[in-house]
Amino acid sequence: MPNVSLTMLSVQQFIIVGFPGFQDLKSKTLFSVFFLTAYLLICLGNLTIILTLTMDENLHKPMYVLVCSLAILDIAFSSVTVPRILAILMFDSNISFDGCFAQLFLFHAVGSSQSFLLMLMAYDRFVAICNPLRYPTIMTNRVILKCIILCWFGGLIAPVIPLILALRLPFCGPNKVMHLYCELASVVRLACADISVNNYVTLAIAMSVMIIPLTYILYSYVRIIMSVLKIASSEGRVKAFSTCGTHLVVIFIFLFTAVCVHISNRIPGTSEDVRIMAAGVQNVIPPLMNPVIYCLRAKEIRDTLPTAG
Repeated sequence: MPNVSLTMLSVQQFIIVGFPGFQDLKSKTLFSVFFLTAYLLICLGNLTIILTLTMDENLHKPMYVLVCSLAILDIAFSSVTVPRILAILMFDSNISFDGCFAQLFLFHAVGSSQSFLLMLMAYDRFVAICNPLRYPTIMTNRVILKCIILCWFGGLIAPVIPLILALRLPFCGPNKVMHLYCELASVVRLACADISVNNYVTLAIAMSVMIIPLTYILYSYVRIIMSVLKIASSEGRVKAFSTCGTHLVVIFIFLFTAVCVHISNRIPGTSEDVRIMAAGVQNVIPPLMNPVIYCLRAKEIRDTLPTAG
């Protein structure tokens, strides 16, 4: 239809399909219960961490400022997608064009901020273990807050170029997003144009956001391990490793869920439902586990929880 303008063909809204193989009411109800329960626990756990760390002045230390920041990002990360997932499963699967792109931008921005924050947390542990005498002067609360703001700003910047490239694409149909929410790759796939440039740019930025922090985290922990092994007393080594153990578990869960999503996207023959479920789990497992890990591992937080409030 060469005489029909592109505006007439432009997609005005997207339909979020959800799980293609589970469209019956019983399945949608079960998934809704799962995501609703997970989301409520995420908010409860992370808000408890935030309130505890905020109200107790004894916990106003750089390490716990970072933990508080991670809790805020955990709530934000799940809030970007899970409420909309529940709406899609229980009520309406339509989302406006602008709403879809706003969601995908926020999703990738908060995810990138989390990656940068984990790198900052590794730096904090590196200084604490390798330069303990200089730690109080290097890692002040003021410095940590500035670094956290930089992490958040870096997260907001990371998806800007992929977003601009995606907005320049013509979307003339179909408009069914095979996902639980508006995710960049799933949306761009619907464009009526060549998306190879988008794919290359998005992959390069995504790998940078993951690999640069991961590389530094590995480097810092190699240095930490080398420093800890030089500690004479076994008690000192155990204490040093204990302070890093919580962060390593958090990193493992974050990277493990991210790797599972990437693998499920690239294994030939992987069903859409498996791929979508892997992405859905990525939205709830790390934010759900982080408060539990920090409460169980951090003695100062455990001691404060019964008297908080």
